This record gives sequence, C-alpha cells and structure tokens, in this order.
Amino acid sequence: MTDYRRLRVAGATYFFTVALADRRGDLLTRHVTSLRGSVRAVKARMPFHIDAWVVLPEHMHCLWTLPQDDTDYPARWRAIKGGFSKQVPIFEPRSASRASRNERGIWQRRYWEHMIRDEADYASHADYIHFNPVRHGLVETPSKWQFSSFHRWVSCGWYPPAWGGRDISLSAGERDDEIMPP
Repeated sequence: MTDYRRLRVAGATYFFTVALADRRGDLLTRHVTSLRGSVRAVKARMPFHIDAWVVLPEHMHCLWTLPQDDTDYPARWRAIKGGFSKQVPIFEPRSASRASRNERGIWQRRYWEHMIRDEADYASHADYIHFNPVRHGLVETPSKWQFSSFHRWVSCGWYPPAWGGRDISLSAGERDDEIMPP
C-alpha cells in the first residue's frame, strides 16, 4: 500500500480539497445542512478555525487553522466525512473493498492538502476558494454563490462586494489532474 506522507505542523493553516467519489452529482449542495451540522459537531469536539470555505455540488475547498498544540487534521476530516455520511440516505453502490471496510461509497478516500507558507500563499488560496464557483461555471461572480465564506469576507472588508469577475487570474489551488480520480 502506498504510504502517503502529510506535513503536520501544530497551529498551521492548511488548504484542503475534498471530493465525492461520484463527481457527477450535487450531493454536497443538496445536503449542505447535513454537512454544516457535521462540521459544527467536529469543531465542538476538535476545535479548528475556518478561515475560508466553499462547497460546490461534488467537492469543496477550505482553509483551516489548527490550534497551536494540534496537528490532527486527518481525524477531523474522518469525523466530518463520517458524520455527513451517517446523515445522508444510502443510495450509492459500494465496491467490495468499501463493503469489507464497512465504508459508504460517498467520498473519495483521500484529499488534497497544502500547508500555507506565508501571507501571499494564504491570499492566493483564499482567492482560489472564493472564485471556484465561477471557475466551474456555476455563477458569474462569487457573490452569487451561497455556499461560500465569500460573504463573510465581504462583510469583514477583506473583499469588495464586486470582487471576482471572470477576468481574475489565480495561481493557487489544485490542478484538475491533481484531484484523485473516482
């Protein structure tokens, strides 16, 4: 089995991309209330700060900052995915491998993570997150996408309300070929 090495630094900020196994549906936005409930429950048990987040129909991107004495973001993702999976009706086929592990077939097993290096890296990943609904052709501007921390960033004065037209140039985030295939 492949040994995935993940950089774990206490108190660090990380960018994540987490995707569904079936990239053709709208499960995350259709059941966004369940996702939010799962995140809230995990944050209550294992605190972390949500810097930015966008939920798209079949994947999501976020920036988290961990507590100063904590490195365990994998446990948080396991708990979020598990909590969400328990709330969503069973509908998906499962492979023999997933069935033998008693896993649902909702999520890709792995996720993309990147530790933020500096302020410029943070800003470019936040921009990537908030622009992603436009990039995927879901809306014309980030302000039109409801499942995003973009609106909080505007209310805090970090973005102007009209930020993010189609002409924006972004350099952060994962490339499409870096998201695990289903």
